[in-house]
Amino acid sequence: MLDVPLPHLDRVFDYAVPESAAGTAVPGARVRVRFAGADVEGYVVERRASTEHTGTLLPLRRVVSAEPVLDPQVLALARAVARRWVGTTADVLRLAVPPRRAAVETEERPGPPLGPLPLPDPGPWRAYAGGPALVARTAAGGAPRAVWTALPGPPEQDWPTALAVLAAAALAGGRGALLVVPDHRDVARVDAALGEALGAGRHVRLTADDGPTARYRAFLALRRGRVRVAVGTRAAALAPVQDLGLVVCWDDGDDLHVEPRAPYPHARDVLLERAEATGAAAVVGSGARTAAAQQLLATGWARPVVAAREVVRARAPRVAVAEDDGRDPAGPGARLPSSALRLVRESLPSGPVLVQVPRAGYLPATACQRCRHPARCDRCGGPLALPQPDEPGGASAPVCRWCATGAPAWACRHCGGRALRSLVVGSGRTAEELGRALPGVVVRRSGGAADVLPVVPAEPALVVATPGAEPLAEGGYSAALLLDTWALLTRADLRSAEEALRRWLQAASLVRPAAEGGRVLAVGDAGLAPLQALVRWDPGGHAERELAERVELALPPAVAVARVSGPAPGVRALLAAAQLPPGTSVLGPAPTAERAWVGPAAAPGTPGAAGRGGAGTGAAGRAGGTASRTPRGRAVLPRRPSPGDAPLPGTGGAPGSAGGRSGGAVESTPAGPPEDDAPGVQALLRVPAAQRLALADALRAARAATSARREAAVRVVVDPLDPLEGW
Repeated sequence: MLDVPLPHLDRVFDYAVPESAAGTAVPGARVRVRFAGADVEGYVVERRASTEHTGTLLPLRRVVSAEPVLDPQVLALARAVARRWVGTTADVLRLAVPPRRAAVETEERPGPPLGPLPLPDPGPWRAYAGGPALVARTAAGGAPRAVWTALPGPPEQDWPTALAVLAAAALAGGRGALLVVPDHRDVARVDAALGEALGAGRHVRLTADDGPTARYRAFLALRRGRVRVAVGTRAAALAPVQDLGLVVCWDDGDDLHVEPRAPYPHARDVLLERAEATGAAAVVGSGARTAAAQQLLATGWARPVVAAREVVRARAPRVAVAEDDGRDPAGPGARLPSSALRLVRESLPSGPVLVQVPRAGYLPATACQRCRHPARCDRCGGPLALPQPDEPGGASAPVCRWCATGAPAWACRHCGGRALRSLVVGSGRTAEELGRALPGVVVRRSGGAADVLPVVPAEPALVVATPGAEPLAEGGYSAALLLDTWALLTRADLRSAEEALRRWLQAASLVRPAAEGGRVLAVGDAGLAPLQALVRWDPGGHAERELAERVELALPPAVAVARVSGPAPGVRALLAAAQLPPGTSVLGPAPTAERAWVGPAAAPGTPGAAGRGGAGTGAAGRAGGTASRTPRGRAVLPRRPSPGDAPLPGTGGAPGSAGGRSGGAVESTPAGPPEDDAPGVQALLRVPAAQRLALADALRAARAATSARREAAVRVVVDPLDPLEGW
């Protein structure tokens, strides 16, 4: 299997194994071969005594490493993932197998794997109907499938402890466990819980933050079978855990579970695919519930693991909704309703108070003070924001959030006014207002322009955080205030309601139970369904309603959707070549609603690569906005490729050829660059969920055909989080 991303070359090639490499070119080993006039790396898939190729086979150039890093089950999974998400096996293997570190391979190998553990006590699972049975069946070697709605609680009963108990149950049954969580903060919590439940040396963690050497060391420990429990972020879904008996996806609604590189799989669906193939137990857990998880219940694929209502009431804080009193956020006083200030003052003496603000920055959106039209950049049409002044009481010039261009001489194009008012207040301005309204109170910030705090002490303080950046509090928060709930609900996203509820529940779960005085106040319209679900602490009921509406409207996950985008000639060529299943609904091709790149040159990196801490759409929003940030704070935005750019995957720089299984003497011509002057378009393809694979197969075959003809490269995303993005 060669590391060549071209779709029409997604197959195995035969090469002769020289006698000098007979003992090292084992299945799974990395090798280097000659392909189309260039040296290409790949993996040995299998050894055969004969070949179907009629010509003379080229020999392997060399064996890079005799370490069999490619597990046969991982290869089968990679092929399944490439098929479902219309990608290539090479792209998936690039996610599954980390880069080699030769020094790690030569380290002294430890002894054999440790023996099984005794059957663990269900512990926190006793609070859930079906929880003890889930633990027992996992330990007995069964394959239960569950959608788990986790309760808030103290450390000995929280979700990391519960996951550690499940992993211990899998080990007790002589099988391995794979736990996938959204980010490094969650990995750290589960890592600590696993260390306490399993003991030293029985698990590894797989995150990019640990560095390539540590990650490769953990990868080899799993591949060699010395360790059979792993926790990590999305790429860990492809980890080579031996004798896999349990897969867990925690917080599947988090968009960090979606791989930003082709073929863009979701870790939840990769794990479920893996559970089907291996007969492992599968758990999809969260403090909320997504429509996709509800679909698993509706189809009977999984069963719910939830707590009784009296248990929920005992563990959750008291939640109320306060109507916004309509104060002008640009006025001289605090924008908080009187009930919110009263809650803060009453709760501060007993501990820290969490304030969740959905937008990072100072004043991230502004409008003309005279005519109320939104303030726009004269250069690119992007929204103008007011950054925090360098000095208290000082003024700052507006800056475009899209191209980072300052506008010190801005004037409204509608009325000529020069004064600005705020449309949205960010976390920086909120912290400033709270500091003025409550003098003498410590105000801490987490997320946005500030660093994400891991934990705050139990002393009285205000903690202003953006969604996803809320730190833990020692002993829990005494109260939580959820501001500007409309900002999350009005996002142009199919999942805005379920995502808003998920973020609110995450913040509310950090608050003490109602019996200990814990209170949550959300500022918004009490009649909205997501806020009602928050008050009742009923994510399951909200997910049922969401799924019913999507079924009625034929939206995911009730149907399967594929989005094809790119230059107009390439999109039209792909659609013309695809033999789509009967009944496929095709919307478009239509022009893509993308921003035109007019700002400074993009710094190295890609949008969406920043960490948690904001409320933007996609992974980029975790850093406090809708674009990722360079070290200098300049916005990095999507732009059309230019002739000087590196070729897109599948458009150049790699050999190409058509045909079936063949020998290493294949010659080919690289595909040409995309037509940069062609307008960007996209098409949306929709089929019933039962025809998902048929649609994927048709698109894969069409991509292979257009790749062989050197058509312009296009992007295919199957089951995107927001299929209507860009329309």
